[in-house]
Amino acid sequence: MNLASSHLSWLESESIHILREAFAEAQNPVMLFSAGKDSTVMAHLALRAFYPAPPPFPLLHIDSTWEFKSLIEFRDSFAAKHGFTLIAYANEEGRAAAINPFDHGNRYTLVMRTEPLKTALNAGRYDIIFGGARRDEEKSRAKERIVSVRGAGHAWDPRQQRPELWQLYNTRLGKNQTARVFPLSNWTEADIWAYALLHKIDLAPLYFAAPRPVVRRAGSFIVVDDESRMRFEPGDEIQSRSVRFRTLGCWPVTGAVESDAADLAAVVNETLRASSSERHGRISDGEDGGSLEQKKRNGYF
Repeated sequence: MNLASSHLSWLESESIHILREAFAEAQNPVMLFSAGKDSTVMAHLALRAFYPAPPPFPLLHIDSTWEFKSLIEFRDSFAAKHGFTLIAYANEEGRAAAINPFDHGNRYTLVMRTEPLKTALNAGRYDIIFGGARRDEEKSRAKERIVSVRGAGHAWDPRQQRPELWQLYNTRLGKNQTARVFPLSNWTEADIWAYALLHKIDLAPLYFAAPRPVVRRAGSFIVVDDESRMRFEPGDEIQSRSVRFRTLGCWPVTGAVESDAADLAAVVNETLRASSSERHGRISDGEDGGSLEQKKRNGYF
C-alpha cells in the first residue's frame, strides 16, 4: 500500500466509524444529497459502512428549482442504482413566486434552500442529519465539529460546540435539538478526487471537461443550462468552451473553469496544480466567513 492509498484508507476508516457511531445513536437518520462529488463519495462510504445490508437511511435532496438538468438525472440514477430511497423537496410557493438567483440574492438562498431544508427535516422528524461539508472549504466550516448540535429551528451556535477528543463523538440530544454529522470533515478536495479515482466512483458529468455553451460573468464562465430562463446582460454572447466544474450549485451563479480534464485521472492532476480555491466559482457566495456563518446560524447546511 503506497502512502496515498494509506492516507485515503485512514480517512475512509474514520468516516465509516463516524457513520456507524452516529447511526447507532439515531432514532431517524437521513443523509443530505446534492449529487455533487462530496455527497456522492459520502453516500458510497455509507454503502461500504453497512454492506451487505441495504442503505439504512434515505437521501434527501433540496431542489432549489435552479439545478443543472444533468445533475438531477445523475441524482435519480445514482439513487436507483444503489438502492437508496430518494426524497426530493422544493419550496413550491417560492417557485410559484418566481424567486430566483438573478433578482433575489441572499433571499433566494434563504427561501429556496435554507427554509425548505428545515421544513423537510421537520416533516421527516429526522434527528441525525449526515452532510458532506469539509473543513477545508472555507473558514466557518473549519470551526464546525464533526457532530454539530443544532438548536430550535436548526440554528447553529459556534459557542455551543462540544469537544471531540480522541475521536469520541457526543450525539446525545436534548429537546428540540438535532445533529448535523459530517463524516468528510477531515477530507480535502484532492482527497475526494483521489478516492473517487481509486474506487472508480461515478460522478456527475459536469465535473469533467466537455464543450458547453457559456457566457462570461464575473470573471467566470456560466453554463447556459436553460436558455429560456437565462438572464442575459448587454454584451453577453453565448460561446462554446471546453469547461468543467470544481464545485456545483445553482447553474446561473456557479462558474465553470476552462479545462481539458475529461476523466478522473486528469481532474486529480489538475486539482493538485490549481492555484485558486475550490469555491472560487461560486459567484453567489459572497461567502466571507461572516456571511456564510450567518447562513449556518439560520440553519443552512
